[in-house]
Amino acid sequence: MGHAELITQVAKQVMVQHIKSGEGWRIGWDDEAEVYRGLIGGDRWSVELTEAEFQDFCQLLGTLDETIQHLASELMDEETICCETESEHIWLEAEGYPNSYTVHVMTQHGRRTEGEWPASVIPDLLQATQIITVF
Repeated sequence: MGHAELITQVAKQVMVQHIKSGEGWRIGWDDEAEVYRGLIGGDRWSVELTEAEFQDFCQLLGTLDETIQHLASELMDEETICCETESEHIWLEAEGYPNSYTVHVMTQHGRRTEGEWPASVIPDLLQATQIITVF
């Protein structure tokens, strides 16, 4: 394989596989995967998602955060919140304070998977879902 072919192959991999990660979270997308194009995970777990599951996860996580921020003005400082949302593919639950909550995720059909992120990673995970779905 020549130098130009190698560069083309590497560039194709970079364009196809997108992975964002930070301490306690990771999220990814692979355009060429046949079934499981999405990836979500934490420090000690990960799960591959179908395109529909991944899209629902990204959309629902944003909706969950918007709901929590909307409800924040109605809560007293010491009150916690528990909110859930779901689609045909994904179920999400947030629990904690409006500015610091954990998120629990489960797939709804087929293989059963679940995971949870601590409150400290949610702002970065939210930001990553907005960036990774742009392409």
